[in-house]
Amino acid sequence: MAKQTIITAEGLEKLEKELEELKTIKRKEVAEKIKVALGYGDLSENSEYDEAKNEQAIIEGRIAELEAQLKNVHVLDESDLGTENVHIGSTVVVTEKGTKVKETYQIVGSTEADPLGGKISDESPIGKALLGKRKGESVEVETPGGVIIFKVVDITR
Repeated sequence: MAKQTIITAEGLEKLEKELEELKTIKRKEVAEKIKVALGYGDLSENSEYDEAKNEQAIIEGRIAELEAQLKNVHVLDESDLGTENVHIGSTVVVTEKGTKVKETYQIVGSTEADPLGGKISDESPIGKALLGKRKGESVEVETPGGVIIFKVVDITR
């Protein structure tokens, strides 16, 4: 059985748009590249043809991956999400022990993770450690750089 993908409504829309673009636009573009490359003749030394076929394989692989994810998707109903403890969909404000600097993370499913955008996966070390915690609680997180202690300052939707 395939792994269930937990996602927000925004993330679902993003995946559906990507799938639609791959199927309608990218497939046609790569088919045209293959057609043009075939016109160059001998396929044994035709780098344009090889490149277009590789691109086609990548696109088809991504389409299959997205379709599999969308078959096993669970969309979070944000109106059901509380703010008593951290869960997927929560926005969490934390401080690192010894500092007053506040960091904000949104806990999301792995398909939506964007650490630079403040969206961390529920499967990441920080995301996993924060799940289930309440406002005021501290949590130790084992990171590649060593153990970090975070205190949960606020939890919102």
